[in-house]
Amino acid sequence: MLIFKRLLAVLSLLLWATLSVAQSASDATIDPDAWQALVSRAETVLDADRASDDALESMRAEIASYRERFADARDENATRIRTLQSQLDALGPAPEDGEEAPAIAETRAQLQDRLEELRAPSVVAEAAYNEANGLIAEIDARLRSRQTEELFTRDPIPINPALWPDAWRAVVGFVEDTIEETQRALNNEVTRQQAVSSAPIITFLLVLGAFAILRGRALAGRLGDYLRSFGGAGSGVWTFVVSLGRIIIPALGVLLILTALKVTGLTGMRGNAILNAMFHWSLILLAFAWLGERLYDTRDGEGLIPYASHTKAEIRATIWTMALVLVFKDAADLMIGLENMDAAVASVIRLPIVVVGGMVLFRLITISRPDRSEAEAATDSASVEDDDDPDAVSSVRSSLFRIMPPIRTAAQIIAVAAPLAAAAGYMNAAEAALYPMMWTLAILALAAVLQRFIAGIYGYATGQGDGAMDSLFAVLTGFILAAVCLPFIALIWGVRDSDLGELWTRFLQGMTIGGAQISPVDFLTFLLVFVLGYGLTRLFQGAMKSSLLPKTKIDPGGQNAIVSGIGYLGIFLAGLIAVTSAGIDLSSLAIIASALTVGIGFGLQTIVSNFVSGIILLIERPVAEGDWIEVAGTMGIVKDISVRATRIETFDRTDVIVPNSDLISGSVTNYTRTPTGRVIIAVGVAYGSDTKKVEKILLEIAEDHPMVVARPAPFIVFQGFGADALDFEIRVIIRDVGWGLQVRTEINHAIAERFAEEGIEIPFAQRDIWLRNPEALAKDHARPDPGPAPSAGSSSAGSKPEPQWELDAAPDADSGGPDDGPGEAR
Repeated sequence: MLIFKRLLAVLSLLLWATLSVAQSASDATIDPDAWQALVSRAETVLDADRASDDALESMRAEIASYRERFADARDENATRIRTLQSQLDALGPAPEDGEEAPAIAETRAQLQDRLEELRAPSVVAEAAYNEANGLIAEIDARLRSRQTEELFTRDPIPINPALWPDAWRAVVGFVEDTIEETQRALNNEVTRQQAVSSAPIITFLLVLGAFAILRGRALAGRLGDYLRSFGGAGSGVWTFVVSLGRIIIPALGVLLILTALKVTGLTGMRGNAILNAMFHWSLILLAFAWLGERLYDTRDGEGLIPYASHTKAEIRATIWTMALVLVFKDAADLMIGLENMDAAVASVIRLPIVVVGGMVLFRLITISRPDRSEAEAATDSASVEDDDDPDAVSSVRSSLFRIMPPIRTAAQIIAVAAPLAAAAGYMNAAEAALYPMMWTLAILALAAVLQRFIAGIYGYATGQGDGAMDSLFAVLTGFILAAVCLPFIALIWGVRDSDLGELWTRFLQGMTIGGAQISPVDFLTFLLVFVLGYGLTRLFQGAMKSSLLPKTKIDPGGQNAIVSGIGYLGIFLAGLIAVTSAGIDLSSLAIIASALTVGIGFGLQTIVSNFVSGIILLIERPVAEGDWIEVAGTMGIVKDISVRATRIETFDRTDVIVPNSDLISGSVTNYTRTPTGRVIIAVGVAYGSDTKKVEKILLEIAEDHPMVVARPAPFIVFQGFGADALDFEIRVIIRDVGWGLQVRTEINHAIAERFAEEGIEIPFAQRDIWLRNPEALAKDHARPDPGPAPSAGSSSAGSKPEPQWELDAAPDADSGGPDDGPGEAR
């Protein structure tokens, strides 16, 4: 019950701390006499050191409220002070000789007086704020000292048999007193008459509560069948909702029954205290049962922790036992508090609960650590079991405890050390370690279940189904839930509510960097304004690129340069406006910025050079998107010009990233800077051909092609006399250089067709073959073949042998000519 109260307390505390930052000026009125009286009282209490913890906490809260008012008063005239200071700075420093124009001197004096007048309350508030901070720190230190002293206080050893009879009599006496209170209420005529008159409503509440407890799970199952008709299979959303219904409906049933028992009026003080606590105990039992179902249950395939060698009954028994340990611990604290038992009796009553709790915690950690063989066995069994069998082992899920090895190890150590410490008399230390560890595991398990549920909602909304569990959204959700769990875990481990409030207050105040105060509110303001400006910039870029610029006569490269320039300018303005809106004073960061500039100049000079080169590319536009360029031996189409580099797509469909500085400082060939371009086509004709006729034919072919421009006109070049042919070249200018290969191919086809019609021969390489040793070859030819298998250059049996030739690759310069056929022998 205490843990629920503390969790609610931290929520209200964080809300109060947040609202206190935005406290209005009317609420910040300070009574100096009341503050001095509070300071005197706090110093007296701290010197005496006799006040209770509750009294110190109350005094601390009162001082903290004053501290918030002092913080508001300290910053109340900040804007006016800055305005006056800027006016003084505009006047400049006072002359050293004291000679100054009377009007300026009078204005300076008035501004100085007004400035001192406005600074006086701020100075006083700053001093009072520091004084309040000191008192709060002293109270916190005193409370932490007491907490530590209580934690390591040694009680009488509970394993001493001499203490057991007193503890037994105390427990029996509590039960007898509770029963006696009920009997006295039954013997009271007024109470009986009241119970009889309330019999109908009592009966109705009892029947409705029993129905909710007994039939709650079935009702939740029917609700799940109805919800699944809306779709979303595989996301696990409806399964989670049904599981919540399985604990919410029985919890309502318990609440109805407890309300019916209270209406009877037959319980006394102890009975009422027990009834008030029983609802919290039922919530603990139902919550742990629900967590066990979400972590281990395989009915719906939603288990997060795999198990193979442990039966479901054993797992459920372990989780229920842990919940019962927490319930019995709360019940023991209630009984000890009501009966005001001494430390010895309380230690004996608490010892069995601590021992059982340690055993259960150790067993739970053991169950949650299946080895690899067990995990594989679980997977194999899941593949062969019937899916309709509720006891079938599900496919292995990632275990919560696999990502928390330090917590798992700490839990095992605490499970062993806590019972030993309790048996030695250190009951407070044992309980301060054992029960918080149980609650920590429960909170982390709840975070894992909620992460899966939120990812399931995301998968249901996006249609990804179970695939959303591995998405980036699920990972970010896990980080957020882990951050949310931290304050609750801190409360469980004994951190005071006021400590969390102090941390939250300091967090809201922010930190000082280079004399500039930056708070989370300022950071959020900066972030929101920058994101808004960035979004508007991207929206404007999209409108310019898709709607406005295509209607102009600007070429695509120029359009891309304008869009990129708008993006850079918009981001810069968004950052500048965001800094101004957040009220961040960057003048205090001048020294740090100058030092960073030197570091950036040396460490990031290449990146800065590429950035500046990218700006030059966008302004001068020697290269634009869609250009066909060649740089550093790489040829391709420019696809994107970014801040640091340019992406070129080669004709092999591969991307090459070229730094922008290479495009500015290096040699770049741009084939599409102008749309037209020259194509050179080489062709050779056989010796003896009519060169004038060849030139005329080639000129006609070039002029007839539709892609060849008339001015400048095509030109035919007679290059000269080659080794095997008369060399000609067709040099033409085509309208679009991107069609160069297509034009070259079509002209070559036309040349081949016209030359065939006109009888013009296109020669190829010709060589003379010389026989160096014909006599030796003749002898080798006449020699019989020694082997049955034919060798290279010899004929098979029964056929006429062919001569073998030794070829001389050197051509004869004195014999043969263009008319000599290829491969003519001599």
